[in-house]
Amino acid sequence: MAGKTVLVLGGGVGGLVAANALRRLLPGEHRVVLVEKNARHAFAPSFLWLMTGDRRPEQITCDVRSLLRPGVEVALSEVGAVDVANRTVQAGGQALTYDYLVVALGAVLAPEAVPGLAEGAHTYFSLDGALKLRDALRGFRGGAVAVVVGGLPYKCPGAPHEGAMLIANSLRRRSLVGEVHLFTPEPQPLPVAGPALGEAVKQMLAQQGVAFHPQHKLTKVDAAARELSFDGKESFRYDLLVAIPPHRGPQVAREAGLANDAGWIPADRMTLRTKQENVFALGDVTAISIPGRWKPDVPLMLPKAGVFAHAQAEAVARHIASEITGVHPQDVFPGTGYCMLEAGDSRAGFAFGNFYAEPSPQIQLRTTGRTWHLGKVLFEQWWLAPQGPRREALRLALALGGKGLGIPIIT
Repeated sequence: MAGKTVLVLGGGVGGLVAANALRRLLPGEHRVVLVEKNARHAFAPSFLWLMTGDRRPEQITCDVRSLLRPGVEVALSEVGAVDVANRTVQAGGQALTYDYLVVALGAVLAPEAVPGLAEGAHTYFSLDGALKLRDALRGFRGGAVAVVVGGLPYKCPGAPHEGAMLIANSLRRRSLVGEVHLFTPEPQPLPVAGPALGEAVKQMLAQQGVAFHPQHKLTKVDAAARELSFDGKESFRYDLLVAIPPHRGPQVAREAGLANDAGWIPADRMTLRTKQENVFALGDVTAISIPGRWKPDVPLMLPKAGVFAHAQAEAVARHIASEITGVHPQDVFPGTGYCMLEAGDSRAGFAFGNFYAEPSPQIQLRTTGRTWHLGKVLFEQWWLAPQGPRREALRLALALGGKGLGIPIIT
């Protein structure tokens, strides 16, 4: 049998897991090629700790090659174009051909979508943004901090609440007089998870002194006046603005005809297949509907989160390997996931459940405590560890710890 080539576009969580799983499952005559524009990988969940000064950049970044299994080829290039008809990808001035394509290009931050946001706001949704925000917080002397969700959808559904709580905790540790306000266009925290979990997160926010403002759609930022404008709501004056910028799908996916009108790639919720033959999409770049409704006329969509990208990548790799070799059983993504919600003072909550459950997602929240924070720290250490014995030891520790708590931690 002639060797096949699998191209994986994007070296985030989903792309890395997919490339490693494919290399593990496929015989050596088949090529696995990862196309990623950044030589340094940054662990996005730790941007929150970078923001608070609890991490340095070198602690949460590494050479992307160190995270890949031997035998995975790496093309350090930006994806220029995808031609699904001819099964080629333009990257770094060359045409890469494929037999199977895995699109894991993530979401792109688009602060320019809200007038004044790019000029007036800090963010912890990027490495550089978290560094600049760290410095801004160190120089902050008190007042009103506004944490604002700039648009829907956005990746990591718990991140706005975590950021607000960690900022409030940071001000309290420095004995500063200030207040933290969280604004979102959503009707409650994490609406996809249902009203009970939303109320629990609201209680977490209140315990940290964060004022929660739902159904606030941001329309404009006046950086000079330090004022926020909302659709149908009163304006708000701030002293420090922290934003979760609007997100959009990658341009290359739209140009390839893979994306829907909103810019995201529709994919089968179980297999992650797209409408194009031998093309799969996973992670933040996808649009996957799930049971239930956000509003009567608005279906629920699977949140954009690393835990889903991770599990989807494993399922996609097994599916492709099965088609190529006929050996491995085909797999599906079951729709389960979890999230560790940082609350400050080395404490975190833990939400988990089945997002494919009928008639709507069934999600639980465990009591806030230090165990979940330590679990997130251990996960960070495992993820950034180079391939080798230490990484395997950390993986086993995570798996055993999760089993002991009755939680299937993905590793």
